[in-house]
Amino acid sequence: MPNPSSLLFSLCLLIAAAAVCISPVESRPPFACDPRDGLTRSLRFCRVNLPLHVRVRDLIGRLTLPEKIRLLVNNAIAVPRLGIQGYEWWSEALHGVSDVGPGTKFGGAFPGATSFPQVITTAASFNESLWEQIGRVVSDEARAMYNGGMAGLTYWSPNVNIFRDPRWGRGQETPGEDPVLAGKYAARYVRGLQSPTGTRLKVAACCKHYTAYDIDNWNGVDRYHFNARVSKQDLTDTYDVPFKACVVEGKVASVMCSYNQVNGKPTCADPDLLKGTIRGQWGLAGYIVSDCDSVGVMYDTQHYTATPEESAADAIKAGLDLDCGPFLAIHTDMAVRRGLISETDVDLALANTITVQMRLGMFDGEPSAQPYGNLGPRDVCTSSHQQLALEAARQGIVLLKNSGSLPLSTTRHRTVAVIGPNSDVTVTMIGNYAGVACGYTSPLQGIARYARTVHQAGCSDVACGTNNQFGLAEAAARNADATVLVMGLDQSIEAEFRDRAGLLLPGLQQELVSRVARASRGPTVLVLMSGGPIDVTFAKNDPRINAIIWAGYPGQAGGTAIADILFGTTNPGGKLPMTWYPQDYVAKVPMTNMGMRASGGYPGRTYRFYKGPVVFPFGHGLSYTTFRHTLAIAPTDLSVPLDTNLFATRNYTLSSNAVRVKHAKCDSPWSLFHVDVENTGNMDGTHTLLVFSSPPAGQKWSPNKQLIGFHRVHVIAGSKQRIKINIHPCRHLSVVDEFGIRRIPIGSHSLHIGDLKHSISLQANLEGIKA
Repeated sequence: MPNPSSLLFSLCLLIAAAAVCISPVESRPPFACDPRDGLTRSLRFCRVNLPLHVRVRDLIGRLTLPEKIRLLVNNAIAVPRLGIQGYEWWSEALHGVSDVGPGTKFGGAFPGATSFPQVITTAASFNESLWEQIGRVVSDEARAMYNGGMAGLTYWSPNVNIFRDPRWGRGQETPGEDPVLAGKYAARYVRGLQSPTGTRLKVAACCKHYTAYDIDNWNGVDRYHFNARVSKQDLTDTYDVPFKACVVEGKVASVMCSYNQVNGKPTCADPDLLKGTIRGQWGLAGYIVSDCDSVGVMYDTQHYTATPEESAADAIKAGLDLDCGPFLAIHTDMAVRRGLISETDVDLALANTITVQMRLGMFDGEPSAQPYGNLGPRDVCTSSHQQLALEAARQGIVLLKNSGSLPLSTTRHRTVAVIGPNSDVTVTMIGNYAGVACGYTSPLQGIARYARTVHQAGCSDVACGTNNQFGLAEAAARNADATVLVMGLDQSIEAEFRDRAGLLLPGLQQELVSRVARASRGPTVLVLMSGGPIDVTFAKNDPRINAIIWAGYPGQAGGTAIADILFGTTNPGGKLPMTWYPQDYVAKVPMTNMGMRASGGYPGRTYRFYKGPVVFPFGHGLSYTTFRHTLAIAPTDLSVPLDTNLFATRNYTLSSNAVRVKHAKCDSPWSLFHVDVENTGNMDGTHTLLVFSSPPAGQKWSPNKQLIGFHRVHVIAGSKQRIKINIHPCRHLSVVDEFGIRRIPIGSHSLHIGDLKHSISLQANLEGIKA
């Protein structure tokens, strides 16, 4: 069924000259520095020709302490005497402009915005340029809505936490379980969102939730009370990796600290994490914000301090600049009066937030005269934006199993039974932290473009509590040329503050799938919507289930994308960004155990450290064609040149037969590998080449293997493409020891390039080092 709001938007496009649809850009008052205001236009902080730090210092110097304190929270007050409007900092743009935060709303000339696939699905494309392109589109629409008075410019997205445990309800928001993948996604999506020009930003992004946050509500343990016990090793080589990439490579404007404690300290009150790591080591040029009410949680729930003003002071002194929630507005004044913090501490926090606002042009006067000031309703839900949402869904959908029945044929499969609780859904497809989509195409609607459909839901919802509709579903399958079952999860099963208890299909869904597969006259295809993995071993092993597709939450155009893959208009090329475990895995692993590595009866986590059985492995994904890899150029020996400046005056030995990364010359040349990818089938296809490395055997800190890069390439049937892979010891062959120190093991490393395995002998170059 068409979305009513999308009809309104289409009407606006058709009658763009009408007053109701004219861009309201010119009518939006300036946030500050209105050139028509004679009292404020001459103030130094309004002079765009002055350096940013001069403008920021001038503004802060004009504020009273009570005014400063009310600017430390997300719903910052107006300062009328200085011509400054109030501002709501909290907006969201996880995979499209969202109305989850109070800073954004839909209606009027902005009835909806383009809703891209949920992040876990987009990550499965392993396509960095796509991620950045989506970010640019989302920020175009965000700026347009800001110009129209319907949104802010500070977006608390993306979520780059590691999808460590398959039960986590928010895993759908993340780029998956691998830190390198998550880091590359973070950097590229942030670049797209912020689209920086010099110091200017189109919008300000925020990487969250720092750090080691990936449990919401499991077995009586919630995120507000949870103390994540994390080793230095796991913090350095897993949990912090995407945040570092976000700051160092993505140049993000903000980082959000999480609710939980890490090793006994709330993250929002830990100076080692905030001032020391984010701002000190990584060089954040922006602000640090709390997760909503997490400063209050420190006092009210975690009882971390004896008084509320101590919590406020601890957070500000640790490096927190902005509180999502009222806590700092209420308690900072008393913290200053008691001498727990000084007004200078407050000024430093404001300097970070106001600098970002100035980089966004909020103190530059007339919005319409600024860069992006011309964006308006005509720039939201455009045909090109919606086409990109469709393409993202096509690229992210993963073919898990195919016995040869896919793609379906429009001549042989003229009637398709479309069955399942997710077969005709719309809102389900956009997952959480979404807004109002431009319009939806459900799976049923998508398939109906290719064949005559017979629809039976089978279950009234994904909980699937009864089997009283199964008979109708079986009858539909008996009388169709093919059967497509669209099953899986939705936000009632996995969501924020809703972690799963197990990994099986909910309720009686498995029974419905098996019964329909037995009854089906033609091939049976199982399509799964979910953010997290599902144990579908029964379907993987059932020869009557001919194919399995994982669609994740594929966004507003998900139904079209699913149908395009079912009928071969699109050749699937997505790869799983997370391991699919069997159900018995969760019985062995409490969510509260943050350890990544196996020990004793603990099996470890993610493909990097887990050695047990899987349903489908990380990186799994099939195609309708076949590819062959050949190493064209592959060095067998690499050297690690050591920094002679560090060692010329001291004795040097190799500790544990490994070199500290900081002792190596990491600016040395990269080694180039050439891989030929040949399409040996009869259908054009896009292939994702995943490149892993394994360190020398016997090192106790070593993972099984670790992703070091990926390359997506389109190859015409019968042709080949050459991929150039750069390998550097510091970046790609290093591991982290038990003390959190990154080292480069010396010896024989293995590269896993597609289905190829190649050995590299790595030696330390000691030339110039005095013994």
